[in-house]
Amino acid sequence: MFGRPLSLLAAFSLILPASASDWPQWRGPSRTGFVPANEAVPETLPTEPRVVWRVPIGEGFAAPVVAGGKVFYSDNQNAQEVAHVADAGTGQELWKAPIFSSHKDGFGIGPRCAPTADGDRVFFQSCKGEFKCLSAQDGKVLWRTNFVDDFGAIYIGEKGKAAGAGRHGANGASLVDGDHILVQVGGLNGASIVAFDKTDGKVAWKSQNDQTAYAAPFMATIDGVRQFISFTAEALIGLDPAEGKLLWRMPLKTALGRHVTTPVVWNDLVIVGSHQIGLVATRITHSADGFAATEAWVNKDAAMNFSSPALVGDALYGLGPAKNVMCIDPKTGQTFWEKTGLVVTSGDRAEAAFLVMGKNILMLNDSGELVLFAADPKEYREISRVQVCGNTWCNPAYVDGKLYLRDARELLCVDLLGGK
Repeated sequence: MFGRPLSLLAAFSLILPASASDWPQWRGPSRTGFVPANEAVPETLPTEPRVVWRVPIGEGFAAPVVAGGKVFYSDNQNAQEVAHVADAGTGQELWKAPIFSSHKDGFGIGPRCAPTADGDRVFFQSCKGEFKCLSAQDGKVLWRTNFVDDFGAIYIGEKGKAAGAGRHGANGASLVDGDHILVQVGGLNGASIVAFDKTDGKVAWKSQNDQTAYAAPFMATIDGVRQFISFTAEALIGLDPAEGKLLWRMPLKTALGRHVTTPVVWNDLVIVGSHQIGLVATRITHSADGFAATEAWVNKDAAMNFSSPALVGDALYGLGPAKNVMCIDPKTGQTFWEKTGLVVTSGDRAEAAFLVMGKNILMLNDSGELVLFAADPKEYREISRVQVCGNTWCNPAYVDGKLYLRDARELLCVDLLGGK
């Protein structure tokens, strides 16, 4: 009854080639939080998950990724953002390399952007706009660019008046598309989005004038047309990934450009959330005259802010403004159900990560607790829960039954299929 939309299935195959045992980018192989169907997943959480290994790390919020038997992550070391690569089986560090000086604000210090692994190379992006392509083997710099110096992007920091990435950093993870890597650079002179040749860093195309925000971009197919979708500080936009041509644009602007959620595509709707505009669905239509974007619905009470939601069939699961896990009808924006008490961190900065594991959803809340519940639009049904780490704003990686995650002090590998 609740099947996956065709556009989502298309996104699964078009975003990034990866083996079944890789989690090479932000929110996994498809950027949707979906664990691949051929991966074993727990039916219930072990009461005492086995910690395979743990290593101390510096500050930061950047999600780890796993590819080719390696874990790629970054942290703050002596006011520098530093890239690290560790053996996925043991946690032993293989190499590390400096990225750029660290950004610091009221949220903390250190990197916030997940790396993107692609074969023999890995891409790291600093809050201040330094972008480096490193050898996955030894960390050697293959090419680099800087959003501010090379493209005129704005970086002021929290003490300035900039909105979006100019305030809290360039945090939207890059996206590999064939021979290119597409990056939300934020240049205001036609270089908001830039496609680089992933091999040598040459610019393939650049497009738009938007200041970028914090949301990672998404690739989807709508009405048979592949498109790169970006939630900037000023709008929701769709581009032709081959040459950067603007397909459609929906203005969505807020006071500070706090646009964090990765776009979700359901049929012809693109759904994003932000603290001021609420949860918003934009309908994309296609005719002989091209594409058009119109507002389909808005749910102010479901303003998903920091946490990117997960779409399972005809239901959207995410974290609402009252620290309530919500299930939303993507067709109408109406709330199917909501559940409080799953995120209990004090203050107004609540965060949770959602991974789709077959018929269930695994949530990691910001107090370090895992909650497994059914992906059921009829009701909230909890299966199990267990504490795995300290306070965290991490989107974890899941590979071969193991969860890779970080808290304020450690990077951990936790076995969810074994344990007691």
